[in-house]
Amino acid sequence: MNYHLFQMINAGAGRVDSVDDVFEWSAIYLIYVLGALAVVPVLRRGRSAARPVLRVLAASGVAFLLGRTAAALSTEVRPFQTHHVHQLIPHAAGPSLPSDHATAAFALAFAVGAFLSRRWGVALTALAAVIGFARVWTGVHYPGDIVAGALVAAVAVAAVAVAGRLLGHRSRPDQV
Repeated sequence: MNYHLFQMINAGAGRVDSVDDVFEWSAIYLIYVLGALAVVPVLRRGRSAARPVLRVLAASGVAFLLGRTAAALSTEVRPFQTHHVHQLIPHAAGPSLPSDHATAAFALAFAVGAFLSRRWGVALTALAAVIGFARVWTGVHYPGDIVAGALVAAVAVAAVAVAGRLLGHRSRPDQV
């Protein structure tokens, strides 16, 4: 099913250059836009953002460690290593699951939503989904790699939230 979904998405690649350009850019650079936008709720909170920012950073670090561990245990290689695909961006061969881009993007989005601002978290999650879709469109990841990245991110954010509660630190994200 993972490969079938990959084929359905990747089959559109290489047909319309302007569409490919958008997804190529999104697969490579949109993560930087997401990171820059994640700063907005921090700036809006001002000094009261210190503890939530530490939680966002902690969740990102936990997600990175969990993602690296999952990649080391995974035998899934990138689609272009075993199948004929429309690969639109260059990428080294290696483990495919989970997607580092998806893990980082979803970890930041979920953490902002959990610790800083629900609305910004929703917006950033939408951008993270676009990044994940673009990584599949461009032929460097399977859909399951993106889902795995999102799950790793969710577990990391939940772990940081639980740890915060156990330590007696409550945090409520702003609605804006």
